[in-house]
Amino acid sequence: MKLNTVLGQLRILAILEGISFLLLIPTIILKYGFEMGLPNKIVGSLHGILFIFYCIWVIYYAMKKKWRLMKTLICLAASLLPIATFIVDQRILKVEDEGELQASANN
Repeated sequence: MKLNTVLGQLRILAILEGISFLLLIPTIILKYGFEMGLPNKIVGSLHGILFIFYCIWVIYYAMKKKWRLMKTLICLAASLLPIATFIVDQRILKVEDEGELQASANN
């Protein structure tokens, strides 16, 4: 996974977005169970930013690689479920990354 490629950045964003989504669970408990709203505000803001960047990167990469609409929608929908971006990273983005490595090795 290379950070200097759009796909590498997308894979990192998928992982970070998934982590930030999971971190919302304890901060919601803190907010509503213990009246500590600040952690939720911080994590929520971070998650919002990562969500937006993830969606932009998915659309950009999908247009660049001319993905089918269904593949793009699956990747976008993954951002709406807590662990789905991890699954997308393993089942779609990692395979895509391996395909790019093979293509560059053949050239």
